[in-house]
Amino acid sequence: MAKRAKSEGKSDTAAASPRDRIIDALMALAAELPWDEIDLPAIAARAGVSLAEFRDHFPSKGSILGAFSKRIDRLVLEEPSDEMADEPADQRVFDVMMRRLDALSPYRDALRRIGRGLMADPLAVAALNGVMMNSMRFMLASAGIDTEDRLGTLRIQGAVLIFARVQRVWLDDEDPGLARTMAKLDRELQSAGRMIRMAEDAERLSAPFRGMARRLLCGVTGFGARRRERERDRQDSMSV
Repeated sequence: MAKRAKSEGKSDTAAASPRDRIIDALMALAAELPWDEIDLPAIAARAGVSLAEFRDHFPSKGSILGAFSKRIDRLVLEEPSDEMADEPADQRVFDVMMRRLDALSPYRDALRRIGRGLMADPLAVAALNGVMMNSMRFMLASAGIDTEDRLGTLRIQGAVLIFARVQRVWLDDEDPGLARTMAKLDRELQSAGRMIRMAEDAERLSAPFRGMARRLLCGVTGFGARRRERERDRQDSMSV
């Protein structure tokens, strides 16, 4: 509960700026109305800004969701996680994802309506996936998980899918201890861990073949360059 109060306090403090008032306005409206019934004038009115000022900060409702996600990122990343440094990788990820859900707790009603609304819009889902890819890149980094190697994108996209599945359970989990949510997250992380280990094994096994292919490609490229050079020399000698 202490963390949840901290999240709410952050939002109230941030609402002093027009940008944050707009974010808060959208999330407040989303808790009351279906997503497709929330229009730009309503958001501006709730935020106490003009449409012109609104446009200076955001081009669409979707972009506000992106800014909201960054706000949540910051709340999670600001919390110290040094005590998890010696824990296994899956436990570190478990911790950071549960902290993210805790930061989202004040917005549960809004997220429930937003999720239902976005499911009918494939383009919005694709855009939201991009937003969550950026968020999960930082969530994994805070858990000490490498996202910059060959499997980095796979890990990030996997984290996005895991969080989406767990969040669906969390939205309807009325248990104060979130037992169903934590059980779902634990199962998802175990499954993902097996898949990542398989991908890492495949990466190691294919490494010699990738090296061979690079050498072969370099050889073919070099042969072609030498052949073109000899052909130019032959043409030059014939023109003399």
